[in-house]
Amino acid sequence: MIKTITALLMLLCLQPIALAETIRVSVTDNLQQILDTAADGDVITLAAGEYPGNFVIRHAVTLQGTPGAAINAGGQGHALQLQSEHIQIEDLTITNWGGDLTAQHAGIYADQAASHLVIRNNTLKGDGFGIWLQGGQHLQVEGNTVTGNPQLRSADRGNGIQLSQVQHAEVSNNIVSHTRDGLYIIASQNNVLKNNTMHDLRYGIHYMYSHSNRVENNLAYRTRAGYALMSSRQLTVVGNETRDSEDYGFLMNFITYSTISHNRIQNVWTKPEHKVNGREGKGLFVYNSGYNTFSYNTIDTAEIGIHLTAGSENVKVFGNTFLNNPVQVKYVSNRKQEWSQDGIGNFWSNYLGWDLNHDGRGDTPFEPNDGIDKLVWQYPEAKVLLDSPAILMLRWIQKQFPVLKPAGVKDSFPLMRPFTQTQPASAHTQRQPATQPTSG
Repeated sequence: MIKTITALLMLLCLQPIALAETIRVSVTDNLQQILDTAADGDVITLAAGEYPGNFVIRHAVTLQGTPGAAINAGGQGHALQLQSEHIQIEDLTITNWGGDLTAQHAGIYADQAASHLVIRNNTLKGDGFGIWLQGGQHLQVEGNTVTGNPQLRSADRGNGIQLSQVQHAEVSNNIVSHTRDGLYIIASQNNVLKNNTMHDLRYGIHYMYSHSNRVENNLAYRTRAGYALMSSRQLTVVGNETRDSEDYGFLMNFITYSTISHNRIQNVWTKPEHKVNGREGKGLFVYNSGYNTFSYNTIDTAEIGIHLTAGSENVKVFGNTFLNNPVQVKYVSNRKQEWSQDGIGNFWSNYLGWDLNHDGRGDTPFEPNDGIDKLVWQYPEAKVLLDSPAILMLRWIQKQFPVLKPAGVKDSFPLMRPFTQTQPASAHTQRQPATQPTSG
């Protein structure tokens, strides 16, 4: 028996062992043929030059570029289609893939539940989707720059990075601009989006039908909405920034059991040429979303600081800073809400109370919306009367006779000083592109 095992081991030792190779490719080589004949683990390195075509990767290889190496898809189809697990795509320039959104044309495309993919430090520019990953697990999308076509209508562009039915993905340190949405996540769980920069888009980050995801330290600017969170639950959204949005800093529609904390929202203002009654820039818009916590966020210079409507109840709101918003709160409900937690309320820049015992909290509650506010919401033209003696008299009467006061928001412990944001430094502060004109 021992002799048999020894002989078998010697035979195995004599067999050739396949080792991973580094294959160097020039523009005169047939790249698709090389991809088809490569073995799992091979590293395929493209020399400088343009590689025209639509390429399919069927093996677990690394495809990487050197400076000046570019794949040009010729205006049709996918530039790279990934059909295996354990593929890495690195340091490539990818351009000119197809623009058919129904066919899901993308610069890098994987829809066969391919897992353990790494897509790192690539530059993509085209009409359709930038990176589309579907059905896989353990994905890493890091350090890529994706640019859409600003000559197309926003609705006719693909999303920059799209994750569909994926789990355990990390999307970090990417820059996305001039696509439809920057990062679009649908039906996906246990993913992390962090340190990404998104600008000149419809929505910076867009969630649909997903749960148990983390959104951390991202930057969105010059968008219609910095962060559009829809039909999802158990999201942790912390340390993000949005500025110069036209309609919403954060748009939340049917979001439950989520934490929105330590984010900064600045300058949400509808352009004059787009103004119609009822369209105002909203720092936080919360629609049909309950059982959420909003804490230690800064909402600075939005037409409406926070707007809650359509059953958005059972929420915790404390530690936030509402600064320089002409309307701090628009609350459409018939149920009273207390916006403080364990003696910690929010800072309101228009709070006129005092702090006689110097404990950092106002001695009188802050009630940001009353019957006069609701009248103005219903009849926006009445805003011109807000400082008139008649309106001031009505407010005084309402205060003296609380029975006339409608149900609304009450902050029993308003803060006398704004909360100081200590958002961690993130990659987007170094990687932000130069300022450009807003593109639809």
